[in-house]
Amino acid sequence: MNVFRLAGDMTHLLSVVVLLLKIHTIKSCAGISLKTQELYALVFAARYLDLFVHFVSLYNTVMKLVFLASSFSIVWYMRRHKIVRRTYDKDHDTFRHYFLVLPCLLLALLINEKFTFREVMWAFSIYLEAVAIFPQLVLLQRTKNIDNLTGQYVFFLGAYRVLYILNWIYRYFTEPHFVHWISWVAGIVQTLLYADFFYYYIMSWKNSVKLELPA
Repeated sequence: MNVFRLAGDMTHLLSVVVLLLKIHTIKSCAGISLKTQELYALVFAARYLDLFVHFVSLYNTVMKLVFLASSFSIVWYMRRHKIVRRTYDKDHDTFRHYFLVLPCLLLALLINEKFTFREVMWAFSIYLEAVAIFPQLVLLQRTKNIDNLTGQYVFFLGAYRVLYILNWIYRYFTEPHFVHWISWVAGIVQTLLYADFFYYYIMSWKNSVKLELPA
């Protein structure tokens, strides 16, 4: 644990809190991609298969439970809640997210740290997380309807990945033999997907104008 990883975890948690605040309090999921939320639920389900067989720390276990519970709760809200589901923009959230799942699974079968079920699923979750935000970004470009909470959610989600890259850099120089190419490459790809959003988010904040992404 170091300050960059802790900040990354807390930023990731903050992104979830912001999204749940919007859904639970305002009873709206406008501007939120269900496809992205389903991908994140799959990411956490695949990554945390070791939840009950491999104990690292209380902090680690609690964070796993929080992200699993929150991701499936968000999907439930958007699919089943009688009020929230009416605000879901299914006409614009049409990205075929299942086209991302199979390539990530095949890549995990080919490139992994160890060819075991858990390790393949871990690699799969890393690859899938790198592209899971794509349907969300596509939805925001199509609708141009980016309210403050949605913008903050995506920004904090991207900031979490940037902080984790700093965490990896720190660990590379402070821990002997710390090399995780799968996480590093996937993390860089994920961060690059956010780059355009970061630019327009910062510019809208700087100029005090409504956030809009170019088509």
